[in-house]
Amino acid sequence: MAPVATSEKAPAQDPVQEIKAQKVFNPFYSPPGDDDGNVDYKYADFKPSFPNITYEPLKEQPVVDRGAFADPNKASLFGAATKVKHLTPVIGTEIEGIDLRQLTDAQKDELALLVAERGVVFFRDQEINIHEQLELARHFGPLHKHATTPIPRIGLEEVHVVYNDASRRPDPTAFSKLELWHTDVSYELQPPSTTSLKVITGPEVGGDTLWSSGYALYSSLSPGFQSYLEGLTAVHSGVAQADGNRAAGLPVRRQEIESVHPVVRVHPVTGWKSIYVNPGFTRRIIGVPKAESDFILNFLFHQIGENPDFQVRFKWEVNSIALWDNRVVTHSATFDFWPATRHALRATPHGERPTSVEDYERQTGKEAKDRQLEIWKQQGVKVELNHKPKTAKTRGYND
Repeated sequence: MAPVATSEKAPAQDPVQEIKAQKVFNPFYSPPGDDDGNVDYKYADFKPSFPNITYEPLKEQPVVDRGAFADPNKASLFGAATKVKHLTPVIGTEIEGIDLRQLTDAQKDELALLVAERGVVFFRDQEINIHEQLELARHFGPLHKHATTPIPRIGLEEVHVVYNDASRRPDPTAFSKLELWHTDVSYELQPPSTTSLKVITGPEVGGDTLWSSGYALYSSLSPGFQSYLEGLTAVHSGVAQADGNRAAGLPVRRQEIESVHPVVRVHPVTGWKSIYVNPGFTRRIIGVPKAESDFILNFLFHQIGENPDFQVRFKWEVNSIALWDNRVVTHSATFDFWPATRHALRATPHGERPTSVEDYERQTGKEAKDRQLEIWKQQGVKVELNHKPKTAKTRGYND
């Protein structure tokens, strides 16, 4: 009998080890590494880089909220605009006819107040460059330098680069959409205030950003639950972002920290109460059983990500810019545009240390307010709140 040719099979790889070896792309915790290599790209100088430098730990620093100096009617800002359009009842305003490069200091103050009231304000067709964007941001507070995310190749350490191209396809096994909702660097001792993002390259369709109002979320809750949350604090953590860099072999420029902030904070200028937790960075509520903490945070996270009454969605165009108040809104990008390129630059001023309802009222002598009740009051609408549940009628058995 003639010999039969055989081929040796390679030993099967351990599926567990195979999974561990895979590099998945989580757009929130996985920093961009390689790019598509396009050397002719117009904004190649602003592609991501990760310089191996070290920042000192952040210390508390004085912050003056410019919205406190604004004309409440915003006459100077609105007078220069050709159109001011509120996009939803609770969040989002788009302004036309204004060149952000030409704003006076009074108009910048009024813009800060408008952003504080409306959560996020949008402008299109803005020729403002990154240096001018940074200068505008400095009007609102000292600028934040991120410990882990990329900066432009040409330097500019106060710029946060948002970049995705065809070389990085988001892996849905690595994250859920809910996890992408966040407030920027809420783990810092003084998280950001009036933050700006300008898109310099974007897809024809897709890549929208959604914002959700912490004011509206607070207003939607029952009075008893509002009062309960006002007494709670929660841990916000930067550990996952730092671990993402280390796993990718990239530097962590400042030691990661965790901070404790109130679950309900008060905006220093509007005096309105806002829920201040987010899926990206909030890890647990202090002083309650873990099951209770998990239940409360899960409920609030799902309200942030899934309740359309609190949200506005913005379709970017090249040279669109958004300014939002990180103290009172959360946001999430949509990663539906691969393999297109989406490239944006962010400037991020520090705000004050988050203030609880109790501390705000003790420090200012003012009562912290529910935004929705204040808006209705301005409109002349009287709303009766049922603070105490009605006693249910006793029903007997009829068997």
